[in-house]
Amino acid sequence: MQQTYKLVIDCPDQVGLVANVSQFLADHNATIVEASHHTDLQTGHFFMRHEIGASSLTLNAESFVEEFTPLANEYQMNWKFTDSSKKQRVALLGSLESHCLVDLLHRWHTGELHCDIPVIIGNHPQMKQFADWYKVPFHWVDFKALGKEAAFAQISTLLNEYAIDLTVLARFMQILPDSLCQQLQGKAINIHHSFLPSFAGAKPYQQAYDRGVKLIGATCHYVTKDLDEGPIIEQSVKRISHSDSANDMVRKGKDCEVTALAHGVRYHLEDRVIIHRNKTVVFA
Repeated sequence: MQQTYKLVIDCPDQVGLVANVSQFLADHNATIVEASHHTDLQTGHFFMRHEIGASSLTLNAESFVEEFTPLANEYQMNWKFTDSSKKQRVALLGSLESHCLVDLLHRWHTGELHCDIPVIIGNHPQMKQFADWYKVPFHWVDFKALGKEAAFAQISTLLNEYAIDLTVLARFMQILPDSLCQQLQGKAINIHHSFLPSFAGAKPYQQAYDRGVKLIGATCHYVTKDLDEGPIIEQSVKRISHSDSANDMVRKGKDCEVTALAHGVRYHLEDRVIIHRNKTVVFA
């Protein structure tokens, strides 16, 4: 895999912004592998993602950050500059449903997800068999024995001990406390087994069946203190007919969950997602 740098920017839109960034990159011999721009005309906010061939730059990453900072300050940029050779460390949290967790493990194992998975955390012991198969350390956090406060404290400690960059709730059926949501802001992804916010909470497929919906889907979103209301990264849908039972919806919904979560995690790992207010711009 070719080593690249990703320059990701959002800021108020201004005349000359793209020209000056482009000139800076040209001055340092940057080869642009991929470029994406978007301006929100309602808010006047600008978004940019450039992927740069690392070998083309006349600057190393540290020098790039130092020299680009004055331009970033001039345009009031929120920005980051990341190196594709440095893999993010991802923790998977699971409960009893295994389909999302196992799918992510398989995609990681085959190289589709460019990351490290150093730990799996479960509030039930059943996920250990999959962790063992993929040779990933597993920690069972027993909520019944510990109580929620102590259990989440243990999870927080584990995330810190493993130096986790991204936490993925792969059908982890516990509501994170506000303190942990704050700690993981922009660094935790959840899969909700329905569209948001139509059928939030428990048994969304039964709710959807009762309403006679014609589309079923799943939503991958960032975790916030407001349950199932974080910025949406990706959604997946399947068509439903009157002949589909609630069980049929569950089966079709699981396909949607797996797809939406895998795409959302990959977009995050590749720095394709910019959070702005309670929405995202995704350069997929």
